[in-house]
Amino acid sequence: MADPAIRLTALSHGGGCGCKIAPSLLGEMLAALPRQFADPALMVGAETSDDAAVYRINARQAVVASTDFFMPIVDEPFDFGRIAATNALSDIYATGARPLLALAVVGMPMDKLPLAVVQEILAGGAAACAAAGIAIAGGHSIDTPEPIYGLAAIGLIDPDKVKRNSGARPDDVLILGKALGIGILAAALKQGTLDEPGYAEMLAVATQLNAVGTELAEIAGIHAMTDVTGFGLLGHLLEVCRASKLAAELELGRLPLLPAARALAEQGVNTGAAGRNWASYGPEVALPEALLAWQRNLLCDPQTSGGLLVACAPAEAARVLRLFHERGYADAAVIGAMAAGPAQVTAKVTVMNLAGG
Repeated sequence: MADPAIRLTALSHGGGCGCKIAPSLLGEMLAALPRQFADPALMVGAETSDDAAVYRINARQAVVASTDFFMPIVDEPFDFGRIAATNALSDIYATGARPLLALAVVGMPMDKLPLAVVQEILAGGAAACAAAGIAIAGGHSIDTPEPIYGLAAIGLIDPDKVKRNSGARPDDVLILGKALGIGILAAALKQGTLDEPGYAEMLAVATQLNAVGTELAEIAGIHAMTDVTGFGLLGHLLEVCRASKLAAELELGRLPLLPAARALAEQGVNTGAAGRNWASYGPEVALPEALLAWQRNLLCDPQTSGGLLVACAPAEAARVLRLFHERGYADAAVIGAMAAGPAQVTAKVTVMNLAGG
């Protein structure tokens, strides 16, 4: 159990995937990089802001590599470790790969945290990796002003089955694997207003491995896949649009929302990251004029260990959705479709809007 006198979230200025640098600023940073060595074996690099790098070893094997780490999103050390590790492994699953091993990335303010607390964080990460069937084979640690934990993860996949964010086709159906709202719940926790049921709701989603991604790789009708994390649903869907040179249409009434997050969002709870996200990509999104501010905030809400976002052929949509449900992703839902046109997202109201009715 956590020491009630120690609040991990009070030791950092941000938490979870809400720590990510704003997408517009990140784009400027990467634009200044010199041209990199062109390696013909590098199947997926940084060109389309995909989830992981993919390097072909031979005709039947490719290595998938990614790293993800952040500051505490919760106060319970073990839970922080579990969430951070689950989130890092998601990048591997988002390509369709099977994780092989992980290395821990650890930065801790050792003058502020008892050793036992740090050990609990590491134990939580190890538990998540054990659930994924892999070991944490090593890592690196430094003494930092704020707590940081995450993984560098390695996976393996058949090169012909790699799922990218760049392969979506017009009329592909969009399916989201988890409900939205983790960022809202994390903000409420930091403010001291999140109740126990709300915390349990957040923890259940944030520690659910996206392991179904490995099985989704076997479905040829899935043309693109990514996971929804710090840039929110709109941000990561826009990455699919840009990479695939297509537009997308969201049906707002179909979006799965965490009940506690919706209630808090209606009360005005929000994250700073949602505002930064909207400022970065708002001009590329067309939303209904009647959409309320809290509704837009949920669309931009930074998801920590969020769900997989799949673009698949209409004929495969029922099969994909059934697989999600059979594997325990109860909130998985069809949320829209890809369309021909410029790279943008158009959100439309169908049966009801996010406020109900």
